[in-house]
Amino acid sequence: MKFAFDNTYARLPDRFYARVSPAKVREPRVVKVNRALAEVLGLDAEQLASAEGAEVLSGNALPEGAAPIALAYAGHQFGSFVNQLGDGRAILLGEVVGKDGKRRDVQLKGAGRTPFSRGGDGRAALGPVLREYVVSEAMAALGVPTTRALAAVTTGEPVFREEVLPGAVLTRVAASHLRVGTFQFFAARGDREALSTLASYALARHYPEAAGSGNDALALLDRVIEAQASLVARWLGVGFVHGVMNTDNTSISGETIDYGPCAFLDEYDPEKKFSSIDRGGRYAFGNQPGIAQWNMLRLAEALLPLLADDKDEAVRLATERVQRFTGLFVEAHERVLRAKLGLAREE
Repeated sequence: MKFAFDNTYARLPDRFYARVSPAKVREPRVVKVNRALAEVLGLDAEQLASAEGAEVLSGNALPEGAAPIALAYAGHQFGSFVNQLGDGRAILLGEVVGKDGKRRDVQLKGAGRTPFSRGGDGRAALGPVLREYVVSEAMAALGVPTTRALAAVTTGEPVFREEVLPGAVLTRVAASHLRVGTFQFFAARGDREALSTLASYALARHYPEAAGSGNDALALLDRVIEAQASLVARWLGVGFVHGVMNTDNTSISGETIDYGPCAFLDEYDPEKKFSSIDRGGRYAFGNQPGIAQWNMLRLAEALLPLLADDKDEAVRLATERVQRFTGLFVEAHERVLRAKLGLAREE
C-alpha cells in the first residue's frame, strides 16, 4: 500500500520528537474508511478497507516511506503548566501532499505506548474513536476548520478503563499536529535555537504568504491569533463546546484538535460545560473566546526571546498582538452571525 510520504517534521532535529514503532495488535478489522478524504489524499479507499489496509491502519505494518514519530510538547492543563506531555498514544506516520496540493499529517491514535506515555497504556477504546470520527467529520461538513478522520479500526484486544472496552485505532489527518504547547516545550527549556527553527518551520508550512518579513516569530504570532479568533467564532456559531482548551490542545494551524468531552449545545447556555473534571467551568461555552486569548498569551510568552532582542520591546510587541484578539474575534463572530441570518452587509 503506497502513501506518497514527504516527512518534513521528521527531518527536524531529534529533540522535536521520539522515533517509535506502533505496537502490534491481535486482530485488526476496518470499521470505517472515509472514502472522500482518501480520494483527496490520493489513497485507494478499497485498499484501505482491505485486510492489508487493516494491517497498516492498526500499525501492524508500516507503509513504504513512513517515519513514525511521537511529537514532544508541553502545555497548560486547566491553567497549570506541565513541562512535558507529548504524544502518549499517538504516532505520526508521516506527511502526505494531497491532490489539492495541501500537506497533511497522517497519524495513528491509539497505536501504543511512546516515551511520552507516562502511566498510560497508549491505547484507545472504540467508543471514543468512533465519537471523534463522527464529530470531526460533522465539524468539517459545517465548515469549521478541523482535523479529520481517515479510518477507524478495531484491534481485537481489550482496553481497561472503568470497564473493559474494545480497543481501536483512529487514523487522524491534520494540517499538522503543532500546538501552542510545542513552543512551550522548548521555551521551558530555554532552547532558543529550537524555538527559532520551530517558528520558521510553522510559518513556512501554515502561513507561507507571511514569510520573509524578517521576524518569523512575530509574523507567526499574528497569523495564529487571527486563525484562533476565527476558529472560536465558528465554534460559537454552531454551538460547539470543545471541553478541554488546554494549550496542548490549541493548534498552530487554526484547526479544531483533540476531541474529548466535547459536545454541541441543545439550547443557548454560556455556562454549559461537558467535562466532568471542569468543576469551575473554565472551558464552558461562553468562556471559550477568553480562554483562546489566554492561550495566545501563552504562545506569545513562549516566543518572547524571538520577538525582539530587547526584553521590554518583546513584551510590548507580544502585548500589542494579543490585545488584537478581542477585536478579531468580534469581527469574525459577527460575520458568522450575519451569515446565519442571511445578512449580506454589516448594516
